[in-house]
Amino acid sequence: MKIRRALISVFDKTGLLDLARALNRHGVQILSSGGTATTIRKADIPVVDVSKYTNSPELFDGRVKTLHPKIHGGILFRRGNEKDEAEAKKAGIEPIDLVVVNLYPFEKTVAKAGVTEEEAIENIDIGGVALIRAAAKNSAHVGVVVDPEDYAGVMREIDETGGLSDSKRHNLMIKAFERTSHYDWAISRHFGGEGAEKFPHRMKMVFERAYPLRYGENPHQQAAAYRLVGERSLFDARIFSGKQMSYNNFLDSDSALHLCREFWGRPACIILKHNNPCGVATGPSLKEAYSRALASDPLSAFGGIIAFSTRLDAATAKAMGSQFIEVVLAPGYEPEALEILKVKPSRRILDITDLWHPVHPGDVTFRHITGGMLYQHEDGVVYDLKAAQVATKRTPTDAEWRDMHFAMVVAKHTKSNAVTIARGEQILGVGAGQMSRIDSTRIAISKARSNGFDLKGAVAASDAFLPFPDTLDELGDAGITALVQPGGSVNDEKVLDSANRRNMAMVFTGIRHFKH
Repeated sequence: MKIRRALISVFDKTGLLDLARALNRHGVQILSSGGTATTIRKADIPVVDVSKYTNSPELFDGRVKTLHPKIHGGILFRRGNEKDEAEAKKAGIEPIDLVVVNLYPFEKTVAKAGVTEEEAIENIDIGGVALIRAAAKNSAHVGVVVDPEDYAGVMREIDETGGLSDSKRHNLMIKAFERTSHYDWAISRHFGGEGAEKFPHRMKMVFERAYPLRYGENPHQQAAAYRLVGERSLFDARIFSGKQMSYNNFLDSDSALHLCREFWGRPACIILKHNNPCGVATGPSLKEAYSRALASDPLSAFGGIIAFSTRLDAATAKAMGSQFIEVVLAPGYEPEALEILKVKPSRRILDITDLWHPVHPGDVTFRHITGGMLYQHEDGVVYDLKAAQVATKRTPTDAEWRDMHFAMVVAKHTKSNAVTIARGEQILGVGAGQMSRIDSTRIAISKARSNGFDLKGAVAASDAFLPFPDTLDELGDAGITALVQPGGSVNDEKVLDSANRRNMAMVFTGIRHFKH
């Protein structure tokens, strides 16, 4: 298919002039309008304004310019069809063989904070979508390009043959319909807003490839990273230095981000390994929070993910020294801190400012299972201190209340069965992902002792109820003085009796935090 006439209308001007020059070199007449025509003309490349070509002015501030029979007729009439050819000739319609269009950036516009409904509406592309669909429908005769990444391949074929092959037009057609489908989905999703049903009978989710991955969880597994269109994700985080992010880096970093958000507005440090927190602490400064989090479990912290809840300063960066860290996340960095962190060139340094917000209980999350997915509201709550039920004779002290809340925040983000031990808003031990709660308890106690912590006066949290008194007895024997758990076991009374005999304080929250 030889190309004699091309229509170009693009918002994203990336690669535009290279493509226009290649088309001009092959004698292709270029039709264009607005900013695209101005850019091409400024580069001294011949271009014909759409309004001149159609002999019809642009209307309504450019809302109507390509919606004209000479444009859509030139794209849609079937070459070689005698009836179509005769009608086109009678109407003075010339063939348009190539359509190059990318759309107003609706997705990026509505992703900005504070976007108004008027701004969103004005960024809904009408003519562009119509052009894409027309050209894609007639791909047997017309090429359609919607992505600047495809310009190089198009230019190469034109240079070699003067046109586009059947297979090339077919592949471009598929991509074009994918783009318009994604675009319409983003619009309907945005305007659905909070009033939209959270769990509709039918659901459409659109993803786009977002980040290159060398492999998956293991080197023998191929992998790719996809962004949910219209959503912000770690794929959008600014990466200052370090090696390419891996599949496991993204999994761990996302978990660290979610736990770090629990400490919105105060200095905290999260150290995470294999999708479980191994060190968590707050402090009067970010540096002290980091030092305390590292002390939680320095052995496990080796090669971990470290996340901070406030802008990372130089003092904290210096304290991190030569520690082996896979990924550092923070909502901003002091310039000096960045330079210090970059001394270790393998460290991946991510700025999560654009993802930094408090926990939103109404958010949803989903996971893949064979042939489908599970979709749920995110676990966005931790028990309210004022609503929690003191189940024992002894009421917790103010310090125990504070530490129990802290311990439960961490347990909520730890794989079940989860038991966490804390004191002074510092994690002392974590038991994660065990098949029995007593095993998680013993691991948490063992971890704390191996790192030199005296557990006398510490508190513990369990993500689910205690099925038997054995967990409480193990904790009490280790020196734990207060425990927070959801409650609701048939053996609650037995657990309570054991706690009262030990003068331990225990609080029932009524909220379970399983994390599978």
